[in-house]
Amino acid sequence: MISTGADNLIWQTAMDIAAHAGKELPPAELEIENHIPLGKGLGSSAAALTAGVVIADKLLGLRWPKKRVLDEAARIEGHPDNVAACVHGSIVASATDELGITHAVRMDLHPRFAIAVVVPGFLLPTVEARRVLPAMYSKQDAIFNIQRSCLLITALATGNADAFPTALEDRMHQPYRAALVPGLEQIIKLRTKGLLGCALSGAGPSILVFYERGYENVCQSVQHIFAAHGKDSEVFLTELALHGYELV
Repeated sequence: MISTGADNLIWQTAMDIAAHAGKELPPAELEIENHIPLGKGLGSSAAALTAGVVIADKLLGLRWPKKRVLDEAARIEGHPDNVAACVHGSIVASATDELGITHAVRMDLHPRFAIAVVVPGFLLPTVEARRVLPAMYSKQDAIFNIQRSCLLITALATGNADAFPTALEDRMHQPYRAALVPGLEQIIKLRTKGLLGCALSGAGPSILVFYERGYENVCQSVQHIFAAHGKDSEVFLTELALHGYELV
């Protein structure tokens, strides 16, 4: 449920931007239409933050370029991961440097591939999902994940299906969160024609399904596993946003 009061995240963000700019927001009426399931690990808060920054920029006449919008959104969010995708669209790799400046590189998903989301009918609070993670990781696990992150990005950009499912392997968060998401271990191990692999979306509990176009039915395999664990789910056959936020 999206709040219609002063605690609305979009409005709070706009107020934060105004305060940092030393200005006062003029009266405004917000009409919000949201298609992102809340509390499901799909970056709904990042989308709200980005919207708040863009609204404040427009109302205050700041005329910020996208890079500045991203810097401000990342500052409020605490990291650039999700807001970078909201700002630029498509697939984005990002990092914030020591000066607090966010660097982001956008690339397109190869047309051979598609990504769907399977959203189960239960919530997993981010605080709870973070609590189960270890305070430190071994050098071996860090190397393991860095290798696969590079492999994943390259495979998604070039359309190299041979990199999967290895490119989606993980040792840093899914093994620890498996107990919080019924069926996750089985879902990650799914192998069927057209399926590239599955991964937990953010802190969960939603599942990202990477597949070759024309094989949308692989999402049903994920749903069947959730159902076997007594959990209903919904499939979203998403298309990547090509342009990030837009003002119309």
